[in-house]
Amino acid sequence: MNSNAFFDILRQAAAEASEPARAPAPAAGERQTREGQTREGQEGRWRVLPLEGTFEIVYEDSRGAWSTRRVEARELKLGPGRTLLGGIDRGRGGYRGFRADRIRRLTDPASATRIEAGILDWLLARAEAQRRERAAQIRALASRRRGASRSDTPRDAAA
Repeated sequence: MNSNAFFDILRQAAAEASEPARAPAPAAGERQTREGQTREGQEGRWRVLPLEGTFEIVYEDSRGAWSTRRVEARELKLGPGRTLLGGIDRGRGGYRGFRADRIRRLTDPASATRIEAGILDWLLARAEAQRRERAAQIRALASRRRGASRSDTPRDAAA
């Protein structure tokens, strides 16, 4: 019976060598599949910004083909590594999501704005401006309602 630490280390190494090799644990942000392979997980969640407007876009699909689309925008979806312009595509009939990095040109007929660079920045600024406008409308409506409810309450009249 040898209680030397050196021999304990040797015994532990021999036991680990006789066990079948295991796959290393997945790194942070990765998930392990059934086959033991790791794949990158989606960190975070999608954030949806309401967006209104009708735009004409020149869009490049996954095969590299360009097409012109008329879109009634509903939302801007910000996700892990992707941003999508969501809306109703009038030419194709139905709701579609367009990757912002594949939009080559965006035209806003209402303001006669034509953008070929910085499209994502412009869409984000537009969504933020619309959010501020809606917030101001809500505040104005709330203050009008508070004012109306105060005038409806009977006041003590001095007799």
